[in-house]
Amino acid sequence: MRGRIDIWLRNTVVLSAAALGVGCGESARLTVTEGMGTQPVLPAPNPSLIPIVDIAPATGWSNGGAPRAADGLVVEAFARDLDHPRWLYVLPNGDVLVAETNAPERESARTGIKGAIMGLAMKRAGSATPSADRITLLRDSDGNGEPELRTTFAADLHSPFGMTLVGESFYVANTDALLRFDYRPNATSVVAPGERVAELPAGAINYHWTKNVIANRDGTRLYVTVGSNSNVGERGLEEERQRAAILEVDPRTGATTVYASGLRNPNGLGWEPQTGALWTVVNERDEIGSDLVPDYLTAVAQGAFYGWPYSYFGAHVDERVEPANPDLVAAARVPDYALGPHTASLGLIFYRSDALPGYRGGAFITQHGSWNRKPPSGYRVIFVPFSAGRPDGVAREVLTGFLTDDGDAQGRPVGLAVDATGALLVADDVGNTVWRVSRASSR
Repeated sequence: MRGRIDIWLRNTVVLSAAALGVGCGESARLTVTEGMGTQPVLPAPNPSLIPIVDIAPATGWSNGGAPRAADGLVVEAFARDLDHPRWLYVLPNGDVLVAETNAPERESARTGIKGAIMGLAMKRAGSATPSADRITLLRDSDGNGEPELRTTFAADLHSPFGMTLVGESFYVANTDALLRFDYRPNATSVVAPGERVAELPAGAINYHWTKNVIANRDGTRLYVTVGSNSNVGERGLEEERQRAAILEVDPRTGATTVYASGLRNPNGLGWEPQTGALWTVVNERDEIGSDLVPDYLTAVAQGAFYGWPYSYFGAHVDERVEPANPDLVAAARVPDYALGPHTASLGLIFYRSDALPGYRGGAFITQHGSWNRKPPSGYRVIFVPFSAGRPDGVAREVLTGFLTDDGDAQGRPVGLAVDATGALLVADDVGNTVWRVSRASSR
């Protein structure tokens, strides 16, 4: 009897997933561009019993394929055949570090038939591979875009993501802890085991597992991103302690406090060059229609609250959240710049070089790609111009072509960095490649 139940359940999931695979649910009524900028269009929510699932199947790049670069730029592979490269960091000597990583083994964050369908969908999108749990070093000493050394820098980690160097202390944000390693200039690996500086929210569910880290100017404080443990608090807010937040960590003592909250899933972090303010990109909530809610780029003020889960984009109340909290809704800050609904904006880097003309001072952002929008959104790298420390103008595309005309994902961009020559580096976790974007006339 148990076998029959299992077969019935499996068939139900497969049939349901097949239905969802063709984009079950309503289509977007607005363009992605209408959901971007300082004044995005925010229509009425349109929730459905079965969420919209329209995920591009992950195929990877074939026959030396590559994304398309904007006019005046050229894109080439910096390193191929990596194992799910997600995040990047460039050391002072120019060495490029690549976090090859994925979600840890864990209790499913999604339960029931709906959860099983979502699990199948994520697998189809290339998001269910085991984590390599390592950081790889790429050394390109002559700056020609062809690393002559590729070696393991750190291994046996636990779903590592963010990285930062302060003096001779190299920090890695594992999914469950912030680690510190001793680093010596020009070292090709860290040998001694990492010291646990601070515990980070994780646990059996660990819905948003990635943790990024950045240091302030003098290295006296570290800032760590922690995404929520649910879509809109449906597991209870007791599961959200120190989540949907940016944490401030004292690296000397490990003391941890919440620096800013109500940020559903912050990932990229950067210091804006003119003002020195901390900025982040945030993935917003799902399942209230293809046109809601836009992800966003925003400055982060200490002690500020940005709405999650009670509201979005300021005081737009999410009626699904019970009990409501009108006081927090009234205090919610409006994000600075919308990045389009369901784009899964992840990477952020402010560009300080003149090597790519016309980009200095603005922000490059990766958009990993949607699952909850029909038609899909994201699957590109964009640039948001800044003036006087604020977003100023329409975002423009830098890298496209990750999504084919048939709707397959050849790649999905995630982490960003700038190499020693001023070229932009882009981690592509589905394409297992780090791309290098340089000035077209420079090669």
